[in-house]
Amino acid sequence: MYEAERGLFELERGRSLYVTTPDGPTPGLASLLAAVDGLRSQTLERLRQVAGGSLRLAVTHHRAYAMGLSEALAAGSNERPPRHLSLGLNGDICPEQILRLSAAAGKYTADTLDLRDASASEIGGLTLARLGRLLPAIVSVPVGAARTAALRESLDSGAILAVTTTQIAAMTEKAKVEVTCVSDGPIPLNVAEDARFMLFREADGIFEHVAILIGARERWPDPVPVRIHSACLTGDLFGSLCCDCGEQLRGSLRIFSSSGGVLLYMSQEGRGIGLGNKFRAYALQHEGLDTVEADGTLGFGADERSYHAAVEMLRHLQIERIQLLTNNPEKVRAVREGGIQVVDRQPIYGTLNRHNLRYVRTKIDRAGHWLTEMLAGVVSRD
Repeated sequence: MYEAERGLFELERGRSLYVTTPDGPTPGLASLLAAVDGLRSQTLERLRQVAGGSLRLAVTHHRAYAMGLSEALAAGSNERPPRHLSLGLNGDICPEQILRLSAAAGKYTADTLDLRDASASEIGGLTLARLGRLLPAIVSVPVGAARTAALRESLDSGAILAVTTTQIAAMTEKAKVEVTCVSDGPIPLNVAEDARFMLFREADGIFEHVAILIGARERWPDPVPVRIHSACLTGDLFGSLCCDCGEQLRGSLRIFSSSGGVLLYMSQEGRGIGLGNKFRAYALQHEGLDTVEADGTLGFGADERSYHAAVEMLRHLQIERIQLLTNNPEKVRAVREGGIQVVDRQPIYGTLNRHNLRYVRTKIDRAGHWLTEMLAGVVSRD
């Protein structure tokens, strides 16, 4: 598992990674790969030289569908799970062209692309990229049993890290997320002077989350008011009009200032796709896509968030019964399945404006959020 964590670190820094499949149907089949996110010309050239093969691009089934390759995805048994695809790349392609092929809006036909199912090693690379909230697209060179001398030398010297798909699976298929309280301290807020911040870190060290405790615990009502809030830099800090996140955050704190309660501030920017991909999604929305379509174009599902860490934070705080401030039915379901009693739900609304109107409608129509009352309001900003 530790090798997989180091492998994620390598991809995040634009380095190549050697992924093997020791336990798959074709043991020993491997790929030398790199993330498309931040890809440089030097990295592409190194992949070609060291692995001695042709470049391929692995994308998720979400991206393949957005590219118009649904017929290719549907080929074969209907009982097969969603399939990630691998596309052949021509020899002189540049990083900018690969990025467009990985993330830009546009339709393609299967007969214009060298298509096949992504290999297990390519899927391993995609898994690490998504875990690191990089763009879920991988450039790879398939490596057979006969490795080049350059690749053997790079592996022996440690210049290129090797990781197996088994190690990647062990890292990503843990039964539950473990969190540790790292530090805490009192931080008076303008809406609540009696506030305490607690920093939690996930066991793999990748993500950190914050719990803000408002008011004295012994005076909290039963059930405890709780807001699980996904970080939104643009809305929470800068007041973006494209969403209602900042108003939900500040509205929750105002509620807690009178009753007490807990706000869990989760490191789940852009519904779990990360800040860089969120900016890419905004650019695609500017071209006319809705938020779900934009995320799918980038290779993500409609909502990549998990609430396991939030449940573990509530357990650490010994909170078992909550009034959840949310408009999201999936959040209620996930918390209940985690063993926390959601005794009551309280809606929390922002303000409609011409910039976030389509965003709110999409959350209602495509994610089932309870926002019809908000939508019935008057657009208040020009």
